[in-house]
Amino acid sequence: MGVTVRIRAGAVAAIGLVLVAAIGLYVGNRDFAPDLKLPRPSSRACVVQADGEVSLNAEQMAHAATIAAIGVQRGMPERAVVVALATALQESKLENLSGGDRDSVGLFQQRPSQGWGTAKQIGDPRYAATKFYAALKKVRGWERLRVTEAAQRVQRSAYPEAYQKWADESAVLTNALLGNATGAVACTVDGEPAMRGPAAAEALVTGMRLDWGRLETTSPTELTGLAVPAASAKAGWRYAHWLVSHATDHGVKRVRFGELEWTASAGSWAKIGGTVNGGQVVAEVFSAP
Repeated sequence: MGVTVRIRAGAVAAIGLVLVAAIGLYVGNRDFAPDLKLPRPSSRACVVQADGEVSLNAEQMAHAATIAAIGVQRGMPERAVVVALATALQESKLENLSGGDRDSVGLFQQRPSQGWGTAKQIGDPRYAATKFYAALKKVRGWERLRVTEAAQRVQRSAYPEAYQKWADESAVLTNALLGNATGAVACTVDGEPAMRGPAAAEALVTGMRLDWGRLETTSPTELTGLAVPAASAKAGWRYAHWLVSHATDHGVKRVRFGELEWTASAGSWAKIGGTVNGGQVVAEVFSAP
């Protein structure tokens, strides 16, 4: 009887070892991407509504707007902006990280050792986005690939399917930031603004020109801020949504375009009656103390 028990115990142990080995092989041969989730938006939250809804915090929203604008400046199609935003969402959650896996840096977790530039350069969101679009443009037939496949051709990630889960969110952000929707970006600015007065207005003009390229702006006489001529409603909403996206980091108090006005205090767009500003997007910054 005792011999029988020993044999059964040995058999059970052997079966257990086989099962452990099989599970180990299964796990070892699968790519498990980290389950990245967007952080809960802070009190300075932004909500984007354009055939779907996405909530981001102020930092994420500003970076998303810059990525979209750089895409337009480089003459990339809207699909490229979707791919870029999906990539940044997966790699950094749209946060400009100072580090990461090995020597990875920035929104796209690009690596100096892989020829993307210096760590300082990659840490500049505009530089990082420009380099991403340049690399994407070199991928033959990227326009016909799924979002995750196009992103993977650029990134060479250990998790090649991970980008796809951000495709829907990226499409919503792209629709809004490229002016395909009206009043689609709404951010609330709480507390003390980061900048005020003429310094804020000057920084806002500089930021817009860096993101959009050659851009004509004027200074309204009745307020401290800027006015941007819009050749079309789509162009106007691109600029208006960019301004709201950068409201927290540039001290934007109010944005007006068409029949709508956004205010930092309300954090939403409201109809003001009649078409104002003569086809211009007008932004007002918080006044100097």
